[in-house]
Amino acid sequence: MGIWDKLKHEFIDIIEWLDDSPNIMVHRFERYQNEIKMGAKLTVREGQVAVVVNEGQLGKGQIADVFQPGMYELTTQNMPILSTIKGWKYGFDSPFKAEVYFFNTTRFTNLKWGTAGPATMRDPEFGVVRVTAFGIYTLRIQDAKTVLIELVGTKADFTTDDIEENLRGKIGLRIKEVMPEIGVPIIDLESKVTLVGDRIRERIAADFTQYGLELCEVQVQDIGLPEEVERAIDQQGAMRVIGNMNQFAQYQGAQALRDAAQNQGMAGGMMGVGVGSMLTQGMGNLFQNQAAPAAAPGAAVPPPLPGAVAYFVAHQGTQTGPFDMAGLQAQVAGGTLRRDTLVWRQGMAAWAAAADQADLASLFASMPPPLPPQA
Repeated sequence: MGIWDKLKHEFIDIIEWLDDSPNIMVHRFERYQNEIKMGAKLTVREGQVAVVVNEGQLGKGQIADVFQPGMYELTTQNMPILSTIKGWKYGFDSPFKAEVYFFNTTRFTNLKWGTAGPATMRDPEFGVVRVTAFGIYTLRIQDAKTVLIELVGTKADFTTDDIEENLRGKIGLRIKEVMPEIGVPIIDLESKVTLVGDRIRERIAADFTQYGLELCEVQVQDIGLPEEVERAIDQQGAMRVIGNMNQFAQYQGAQALRDAAQNQGMAGGMMGVGVGSMLTQGMGNLFQNQAAPAAAPGAAVPPPLPGAVAYFVAHQGTQTGPFDMAGLQAQVAGGTLRRDTLVWRQGMAAWAAAADQADLASLFASMPPPLPPQA
């Protein structure tokens, strides 16, 4: 074999990428020290883009020619940018050195995102609420040149693992900014996750474009609400089913008494202070109220009977009531109404502690006062 025949085997005449690994975004063709033969066959398959770069000069001014899917014979005619960079003004037939990068332009799915911490939202119903969220997103390469310059550099294989952590943090931070602005009430977030995902994608798509990537989809898989908000939502649903706040309070009190009766340690002490009487009175009022016809939707709630006690009770920052004495007894039994609980009724200038109201003193007669401060 002559020297020329030996050298010909060092020239690359077929350039293609056959690896189907699902997480490889960019692959640099392994040329090592070999030279590419002028006239070499370049095969770019569907779902790929190839970029030829002047060897060792990766930069915005040195990116050479981009090849879409198809089969090419590399010549000075179909590599005009590289020909200009190399100074091949009058045609060129000798082997040359250049880097060839293949880009996978299909969609990369099931990439995970999540808020790094709770996002603070202002809700018209619940006030200031801290919310967390997580899900998955889909992206694909939109501008191969930008991806090569901004992300890949000279890596032989650039995978989703190389960028996922960076993008996950970027999405998480941007979502904390977007969530308070999307205009969806807290109580509706979980039922409108598709809308929330679309709003998030619209707001942060530009952050991906600057890297040459397209954010195709954002899926919200879970919305995390504080426990107290979830309890409030559950209670609101229960109250809508019951339809009457007073009855609901009485029901809660009856449930608390039942639980206390099942606890032998509590039952002995509470039975001595009239649990049976309270249970009988509370349940009697409950059934009496249930026997009354329900008010028509939108009808005004009638005022309490003249001379009847009707107090509003503050509970977890929310006004509840009004309650008559039976309802207030149920509140005491359920632990909702305590001596220091704020109450109000017509004629009072402001909310005040229940223990300061003379007509409520009997409710706490069987309850021991707070322990004195220890020395």
